[in-house]
Amino acid sequence: MTRLQNFLAASAAAVFIGTIATTGQAETRIPDDQPIRNIVLVHGAFADASGWRGVYDDLTGRGYSVTMVQNPLTSLADDVAATNRALERQDGPAILVGHSWGGTVITEAGVHPKVAGLVYVSALSPDAGETTAQQYDGFTSPPEFVLDIGEDGYGFVAPDSFQAGFAHDVSDADAAFMRDAQVPINMEVFGTVLENAAWRTRPSWAVIATEDKAFAQEMLHHMADRIGAKVTEVSASHAVFMTQPTVVAATIDEAAREAVVPAN
Repeated sequence: MTRLQNFLAASAAAVFIGTIATTGQAETRIPDDQPIRNIVLVHGAFADASGWRGVYDDLTGRGYSVTMVQNPLTSLADDVAATNRALERQDGPAILVGHSWGGTVITEAGVHPKVAGLVYVSALSPDAGETTAQQYDGFTSPPEFVLDIGEDGYGFVAPDSFQAGFAHDVSDADAAFMRDAQVPINMEVFGTVLENAAWRTRPSWAVIATEDKAFAQEMLHHMADRIGAKVTEVSASHAVFMTQPTVVAATIDEAAREAVVPAN
């Protein structure tokens, strides 16, 4: 084969590969007429919104507008207020997503008229009239998840067990950074009684991390079953929102495509 033939063959292959890539991207992007195009992400305890970066990149690549809430983790009311501020900024209906403690937040805040559906990512889902702490009744939490609670009532994941309990599927260096960047939570929030249970009026989806050490697997499935969530399981730690962003984003995309725009 001559140099010219080699060049032409390589050029044709590049065009072919480029066409496949473009076609694949087109298939993942949301249709122009899809009514739900907004996603609001709510982080849980011991973390902040930066952990959603992989999910954010995936969803924005599909054409969604994505907003991340920075929870103060000082009270349920404060976290709900932060979430409501984000929802008010949406230009249309939204899917509300919560990880861990963020599940309690979206359960309370999800009655907002712009919320079309809920996605629980290894997350808590109390009922109205219940506390978050009651969700643990009857279940034994894995021994790897140990909390270090200060005199002021704020809790961290104990440093020595952080990687094993929170994020065993990240590198040692990443786990150390996450451990040292923890955002403590006011432990009193777990005793706050919820006034609303948005999952009673909104469709729900759940991503369950099968290697989660913050919650018992039986507890996660019990909560998902009770709220009637469509469940996706994935092999991951409690930090599933960081370590499995493709799976989490795909579930959120499914919710946005299937949920019905709420009538206001």
